[in-house]
Amino acid sequence: MVLVDTSVLINYFKGNDTPGTRHLEGLLEGAFCITPIILQELLQGSRDEQEFNTLKAYLHTQLFCFPLDLVTTHENAAKIFIAARKRGVTIRSSIDCLIAQIAIENKIPLLHDDRDFDAIAKISALKIF
Repeated sequence: MVLVDTSVLINYFKGNDTPGTRHLEGLLEGAFCITPIILQELLQGSRDEQEFNTLKAYLHTQLFCFPLDLVTTHENAAKIFIAARKRGVTIRSSIDCLIAQIAIENKIPLLHDDRDFDAIAKISALKIF
């Protein structure tokens, strides 16, 4: 199982060739998952209601990975953000910390096209695919 980040899926839907999209192509027949926040990020990028509905229908066919405990997950995501800041690294999105924490606590690697996750992996237990 691999958690696929929004950054990879956006690049994939746009037809961009990236390391993440190349890995995703190999996973399309296998097991990968998304989180509800990734669902939200993708849906809010829709240009219109038709695209929203098409994307929603597709994404609802995917496996979902959830926080194990909502409060604790968010607290630990905040700790990731603080740990990075203490090392002089600014994570651009607190949502990335949340996605990373969900991957960590579910013990699954993350596939991404976002440099913030590389920084998070250096200061946490996040495994990168």
